[in-house]
Order: sequence, then C-alpha cells, then structure tokens
Amino acid sequence: MPEQVSRKLPCGRLSRRSVLRSSAVLLSAPFIAKATPVFGQEKLTGSGQVVVCSYGGSFVENLRKHVSDPFTKATGISVVDVTADNPEPQIKAMREAGRFDWDVAICNAFFPAYAELQQTGEFLPIDYSLWDDEALKGVPAPGRLADGVLAFQNATLLVYDERAFPKGGPKSWADFWNIKDFSGPRGLGVYTFIGSMVFALIADGVARKDIWPLTDDKVDRALKKLDQIKPHVSKWWSAGGEPIQLLINREYAMTSAADGRAVAAIKKGIPLRMVWDDATVGDNYWIILKGGPNNANAQKFIAFVNRAEKAAAFTQATGYPGPNINQLSYLPAELLPLININPENAAKTIRPDYAWWFAKRPDGKTNADHIQERWMAWRAG
Repeated sequence: MPEQVSRKLPCGRLSRRSVLRSSAVLLSAPFIAKATPVFGQEKLTGSGQVVVCSYGGSFVENLRKHVSDPFTKATGISVVDVTADNPEPQIKAMREAGRFDWDVAICNAFFPAYAELQQTGEFLPIDYSLWDDEALKGVPAPGRLADGVLAFQNATLLVYDERAFPKGGPKSWADFWNIKDFSGPRGLGVYTFIGSMVFALIADGVARKDIWPLTDDKVDRALKKLDQIKPHVSKWWSAGGEPIQLLINREYAMTSAADGRAVAAIKKGIPLRMVWDDATVGDNYWIILKGGPNNANAQKFIAFVNRAEKAAAFTQATGYPGPNINQLSYLPAELLPLININPENAAKTIRPDYAWWFAKRPDGKTNADHIQERWMAWRAG
C-alpha cells in the first residue's frame, strides 16, 4: 500500500506503504526467531530459489532478516526479493505477456485487480499438506483460502492524544461525535471513506453486525451523520503518516489512524491511546502465481511463514500481525494489547463484506464505484 491512501479505490483502510513504513520502529522490542532443525526436515527441505514480491524499504529489509534468511537456513531454498507498492497491475501485465517472473506476492483483498485475478484462476491452490498441525490450528479457517493465505491484517481505529484528555478520553465513535464532552480538533481520512462511513453509522447507533452491506439508505444515513462532524475536522489526512504526526503536534485531539502507525508511536513513548471498539479491519493475502518459476518452493515458503514462531517473527519484522493466533506465545507481552489479532481486540472489530463490495448494481457499476461516487460528491458539497 503506497504512502498515500489509494486514490483509485479508497476503501476505509490505509494504503500499503502507509501501513508498512512503521515496521522498523516496531522492532524496538527484542526478538530473535531461531531456525530450529525441525524447519529443515521433511517436507520443507529443498534447493534452488523462490521469488517473493513484497514492499520496499524497511518492510523487505526486516522480512529478510527475520523470515527469509531463517527460511533459507532451515530449508536450503534461497529467497529473491522483488518489491512493488501494488503488485496486482504487474501480475496482470505478466499474465498478458504469458510469463510470470514471480512466485509469491502479497495482494490487497479490497483491490478490484485482486478479485479479477482470483476469478480468472491466476493463483495456485495452496498445499496445506505442507503445514504443520500448529499452523493449521492457529490460522483461522477464513484466513486459509483455497488459493491464498492471509498474510496480515491492518486496522483503522480511533486514536487520541492522552495529553488532550487528562481526565479520560473518548471510548467510542459516539464520543468522537460528542463535541461537548470531548472537545478538540478531529481528523478523518480523505480517501478512507468506507471507514468514515462505518464510523458514522456506529456513532449514529447502528449495531456492528448490521453495518454491512452498505445499502443506499445506510450511505444516506452515514453522510448525514458526517455532516455533523465535518465542521470539526480540522484536516482531512491523505497520507498514512499524517494522523499520528498531527496528534504528536497537538493539531489533532483525536483521529482515525492505522493501528501499526499508532503502535509504532506508542512504542516510542508517545502518549497516545488506541480505541479498538468498532475498528475496521482489512485483509492482505499471500498468493502463489500459477505458472511461476518455482511453485514448489513457493508452497514451502508460505508453509514456513505461517508456523507460529515464524508468524511471530513476521509480526515483529513487518509491524503487522500474521494470522496464526499461536504466535501470541512468542510475542513480547507489551505488544499483545496493541495488535489486532489479540482476541479481545479482534472481537471488537468490523470486517468488510468483500463479495458485496465487488458485486455489480443494476446500472452495471460495482458497489465500490457507486459508493466512491457518493463520497466524492459529498466531499465536494
């Protein structure tokens, strides 16, 4: 996800790079993933290489140090790194050229290109026979698709400056709308409109379970509620680093923000508080490209990454948690209350309805296109 939120398809969550650039900071807690002999035995032992597409900068550097190099040491398979902010267009280009140069990539489930590639069968079925029992039990079934595995989740949630509320800050999106009791400048994302609509509906009394689908009447209701808070939004942030920096600068009292950005700041000692109630959560998947040069090694890489100890290494390395719940035993205690796979936090979040999001309306437009148009018209008004 790029440093700025995707402008082509805003979707209530932050762009890839904006979410991921906080990863280096999150490594402040010491953690060393040990490559034990079991990882080099039996099913995962091999030779040659695997080409893995992820994101640049600190993400790929830390992924190599904490995951890729241990994978090579354990299995004998080398990892070749390639990087892309949004790999889906490049995958489509490779498909059209009839040649796939990558083996593994991380794709955003909210991007139309991902849905198109999945529907046309460009991803290889995952070989779960390579997975150990702990990984199969630790990764929830919804994260284990036939042709993809959840790589990480990212959340957008309410974050506030504790300095602005010495007697206690907001505890809900209703409080975000409560100017009388919780005064101060607010922040919302200009491109993360799905999140803003969801938060508005929650503040207006819609139950978490009733948010999706975002039917026209709910969109009307959300925009009407947003009319109330619009005068108090001092700045509509557009890049992932903005909301946390504006909190630090005391230009915001509270804002929507990415969980990873907030965690990185908190671990640096900045007095921010994360409110997990009714946070929105989105998915990013490991996929294996059908026709890639090293499919067998790609299967082994994904099996390795999802083992509990390695999942913890991935979380530490990238700043965002992989899906294996068993990794919680390997993570620093101070990190657990701050991450979105903590069961207490996860139970409070709102997950999107991807099938509805990409479904077409009677006019031929997708629901995604229609809601984006509604948002742009509201913003311009």
